[in-house]
Amino acid sequence: MTSPTQWKKSSYSGGGEGNDCVEIANCPHRISVRDSKVPAGAALTFPASAFSVFIEALKPPSAK
Repeated sequence: MTSPTQWKKSSYSGGGEGNDCVEIANCPHRISVRDSKVPAGAALTFPASAFSVFIEALKPPSAK
């Protein structure tokens, strides 16, 4: 498995250096998620289709 090359932090990551959040990386056919406080640590990887369903489920009913 190849490593993601570009990680993106949440826009809700807070002030300062914004390290209290998760980061995601979009790779072909999968999405990786990691803790921004431990960038060299483990990352969870999901099929892109499953991650899309997860994100859609997080939206409030009025935004769907």
